[in-house]
Amino acid sequence: MKRWLLINLGDAMLAYDQQDRITHQLKAAFSAAGNPDDMAAFIRHEADGRLHCEVKIYLSPASSAIVKDLFKTDVNVTECEQPSIDSLSLLAGTKNAQQLLFP
Repeated sequence: MKRWLLINLGDAMLAYDQQDRITHQLKAAFSAAGNPDDMAAFIRHEADGRLHCEVKIYLSPASSAIVKDLFKTDVNVTECEQPSIDSLSLLAGTKNAQQLLFP
């Protein structure tokens, strides 16, 4: 099974500029790839029992080649399991991505 990718932007109060930049980069990269339905990024604010939440971006397995080229050093990208669909919002990708990736 192919792995998902995770970008943890950290504290939600400090992540707006970086989130905006990453969103624009992902949308441009997905568009250049022809916007395939299996290429998507999702976002969620997660507290994990802490006082402040962190912004986490989850990228589908089909996004991996593009993401590793986009964010060579300026963003920490790690592999992860497929996230739960609970509270995820589509950040970049087609409207069909959620149905395809979370049947």
